[in-house]
Amino acid sequence: MRFIDREEVSRRLTYERCIPIVRQAMITFSSGESKQLLRSIIPLSEGRLFGIMPGAMGAHAPFGAKLISVFRENFDRGIQSHQGLILLFDPETGAPVCVVHAGEVTAIRTASASAVATDVLARKDARRLVLLGYGEQATSHARAIQTIRDLESIVVWGRSPERAHAFAERLQAELAVPVTTAASVQEAVAKGDIVCTVTSASEPILKGEWVRPGTHLNVVGSSHAGPAEVDNDLVVRSRFIADSREGVLHQGAEFLRAKAAGLVGDEHIIGEIGQVLAGEVEGRRSADEITVYKSLGHVVQDLASAWALYSQSH
Repeated sequence: MRFIDREEVSRRLTYERCIPIVRQAMITFSSGESKQLLRSIIPLSEGRLFGIMPGAMGAHAPFGAKLISVFRENFDRGIQSHQGLILLFDPETGAPVCVVHAGEVTAIRTASASAVATDVLARKDARRLVLLGYGEQATSHARAIQTIRDLESIVVWGRSPERAHAFAERLQAELAVPVTTAASVQEAVAKGDIVCTVTSASEPILKGEWVRPGTHLNVVGSSHAGPAEVDNDLVVRSRFIADSREGVLHQGAEFLRAKAAGLVGDEHIIGEIGQVLAGEVEGRRSADEITVYKSLGHVVQDLASAWALYSQSH
């Protein structure tokens, strides 16, 4: 049994490596070749969840599961909010062969998936990135999106101006891109081309009326029904694309709120990002269109990333 720890994941699963892995995993998922169940989420207490995500990459491909805890207060402790393990099984023998640090894989593959979506949905001239949130996913999203777009500026908003400013300084030093902070969400998105919502907000912080035509948004922070980062108006106004249609219909909080209000039907999800990547569904149709990629994250992204680390290490 091989164990791949956080340091090895961080060192070997670069964004340049993970982005094409995740891209292919999403195409495979939307083709129906891979199999997975809806994630099971057990609420533990306020801000604490335990999730179980089983899946298989194909009929004769690796399979396994991710066991993950989400403790929001970990950010204040200086440790990852997502803690857990990815367990891989060999497709030929059915034997468990590898355990991988899930927190680090989750951080990298989630941002890589948003980069894949951004690459195909954002305008080609998109250069200004907005990060709503300053946690681990904000850092990973900036790193990932910089690999697919030549960014000229990054704007950060967070609930604590002091933390947002400290985060901006660190990010600017690392990426060598001008990073500034905004006093409000409205100010942050005013000139943004690409917006990533990576917060733990329970109620919407971003209104559709603030988003300018032509913006692409990655809506990432909420991974289950309940907490929502963007309002109904933004859902209604956008060309809405899911990572998993079934997942969003059951657990995509922003879509479910708009649907419950009678503002959209299931057909408002125009397709999955894997279908867009495969050329089966049209993504952005005009320079003025607002596109939304709703990210819940599916286990085939984890399995594909983890299997690449395992299979290419011996």
